[in-house]
Amino acid sequence: MRTAICPGSFDPITLGHLNIIRRTARIFDKVVVLVMYNASKPSPMFTLEERVDQIGRVVARFGNVTVEAHDGLLAEYARKFDEPVIVKGLRASTDFENEFQMAQINKSINPALETMFLTSSEKYTFLSSSMVRELASYGADLSEFVPFEVIEEVERKARQRGR
Repeated sequence: MRTAICPGSFDPITLGHLNIIRRTARIFDKVVVLVMYNASKPSPMFTLEERVDQIGRVVARFGNVTVEAHDGLLAEYARKFDEPVIVKGLRASTDFENEFQMAQINKSINPALETMFLTSSEKYTFLSSSMVRELASYGADLSEFVPFEVIEEVERKARQRGR
């Protein structure tokens, strides 16, 4: 059984993330959405636990998708699985450069680890969690950007944080 790991900070999960997760679930037997701490984003909107809960509700419709959190190296986490594959979504060429570099580093740490890139659906090439946070801070309609299961939480958290 091949396991795919879809890592990210998911702060918050977007419809672009969900699109990649859905497509990955069609390709692999098992998918782990791995919520990770991102040192380059030191003040997340949601805690790791909140993000795991949110994503769990969003992906409950998929029978082969689970959600976990991890605050260490992705390549080390992947050692839990036989022949794991990291699946990353790519929006633009800058994503490829960054993700290619990470794939090489992960492979050097864990030689059994493969990385697969899925290009973003055209509808979501512009979408990022940081853009969603910005839109939410202005009270914008998030229904085209965020799964319905988490819209209210994103709006509430944005109000609490203020602009």
